[in-house]
Amino acid sequence: MKNKILAFHTLGCKLNYSETASIAKHLQDAGYKVADFRDRADIYVINSCTVTRNAEKRCRELIRKARRNNPEAQVIIMGCYSQVNPEELTDISGVSMVLGNKGKFDLAARLAALPDTGVKPPSGKERLDTFVPAFSSDDRTRSFFKIQDGCDYTCTYCTIPRARGRSRSNTIRETLETARQIAGSDIKEVVLTGVNIGDFGKPHGESFFELLQNLAEMEELERIRLSSIEPDLLSDDIIGLVAAEPRLMPHFHIPLQSGSNAILEAMGRKYDRELFAGRVDKIRELLPYACIAADVITGFPGETEALFMESHDFIKAADLSYIHVFPYSERENTKASRMKDHVAPGVIRERSQKLQALSQEKKKKFVQANQGRKENVLWEKENLHGNMYGFTENYIRVKAPYDESKCNTIETVELNITDDRGVYIINP
Repeated sequence: MKNKILAFHTLGCKLNYSETASIAKHLQDAGYKVADFRDRADIYVINSCTVTRNAEKRCRELIRKARRNNPEAQVIIMGCYSQVNPEELTDISGVSMVLGNKGKFDLAARLAALPDTGVKPPSGKERLDTFVPAFSSDDRTRSFFKIQDGCDYTCTYCTIPRARGRSRSNTIRETLETARQIAGSDIKEVVLTGVNIGDFGKPHGESFFELLQNLAEMEELERIRLSSIEPDLLSDDIIGLVAAEPRLMPHFHIPLQSGSNAILEAMGRKYDRELFAGRVDKIRELLPYACIAADVITGFPGETEALFMESHDFIKAADLSYIHVFPYSERENTKASRMKDHVAPGVIRERSQKLQALSQEKKKKFVQANQGRKENVLWEKENLHGNMYGFTENYIRVKAPYDESKCNTIETVELNITDDRGVYIINP
């Protein structure tokens, strides 16, 4: 099988991306050739997502695309969609193998056993009881570092606990060993990823705060960025540590989901909007120029126009940098799917558009508030039409004329002029 060409495609979150990158690198190190998914390959591997119907639809579209690229190719589906509904994927023509969120880490062994005839091995739902660390290394600038997996929360709309299992992680000592591997590859920034990173360490009597303390002491890591962290797990200690430690980036992504307490309760969330507002206020107190993003779901069952406007007005008043808007997507076998008063698709679209417009207003205000400030930018390696791009510590995008010598370096710049997309232009 090692003379066969593999191509990977990742759907969903940064956690999926980190796992795909680790699996692909392992196969390359074992002697396999890896090509771009758009090119002709012998085996196409899709790391799937099941958060929304669209994610599952996109997976099925990619299966057809792979078969068009090479009708003789074998297609392997792994990840969350495979974990939750393997039977549905196995029945799709052209799919040779279906692996869940445990079996995908045995892909090399499975490939060795994969018959050239394309006969499908048995597939089924796997018991998710182990933690496998992962990190991306294909981008020499930034690495997505998986520190945690699974979730113990029981939100009424979510299938992720079924797709990923219970919350689990390595110990701090083991996690630091993986961090040293990343640091040794000349990567300047790590992004801590997981399903619920604030839950890190719980099986071992340790905490996410303790991990951050240890990571911040690693001189080899120049920048450490947090991915999404639940508001009930974002403590004053964590916020204070980010404010005090220069290696921890002033960037927070906090799921809100709704600005209405009635909807938060129906969603089964572990906080109210007052707690969320307190987290935002604490960040602004210690880090006035921090980037604070939030996730919001609109159109949840029972979200009346009045409750939507309550949520909208709360978000409008909150000092957020921008929001990610998700139209409610019904998932099978969730409590929310059995609730009454589902919102019409047209109404959900209208509400999503209104929240998107609010997000654009907030992002414009945030970018403008940074005008005239000096910020440290990590320059990325891509040459895009003669320009190079990077992000400030507080996650503002900037661009400059391409200069290969600056790739993967950190430069202090002054933020003055923006283009029509709100990207700061840095002149040499």
